[in-house]
Amino acid sequence: MRLSVLDRRMRLVAPLAACLLVGFGATVVAAAEKDLTAKGEVLVKENCARCHAIGKEGASPHPEAPPFRTLSSKSPVEDLAESRAEGIVSGHPDMPIFAFTAHDVAAIIDYLQSIQDAPAQPAEDPEPL
Repeated sequence: MRLSVLDRRMRLVAPLAACLLVGFGATVVAAAEKDLTAKGEVLVKENCARCHAIGKEGASPHPEAPPFRTLSSKSPVEDLAESRAEGIVSGHPDMPIFAFTAHDVAAIIDYLQSIQDAPAQPAEDPEPL
């Protein structure tokens, strides 16, 4: 059976097109994740920077407000999602109540995860003598 010129071209072009589509999809996902992190950064700058250190370094302006980069040392950052969405008061005593949309909460959590200090490495047990 002899393939037409069009069939031969399609056999060459189809795999290339599939690779391009997969690559484009991965790029869109990466861009969306970057946008989510950027949105979270804007939200914490607007709502939290007055009291908290919101970056990878620096002290919090409010002495009782923990730097955001250290939040995961007490519990997983994801645990903050529910309280942020419902407006539950937590944190330092004079912290205002904030309520965010689910998308905003996802953005804030994504940003917080991006700035967390590396967890402390467990101390190795000394070998017995």
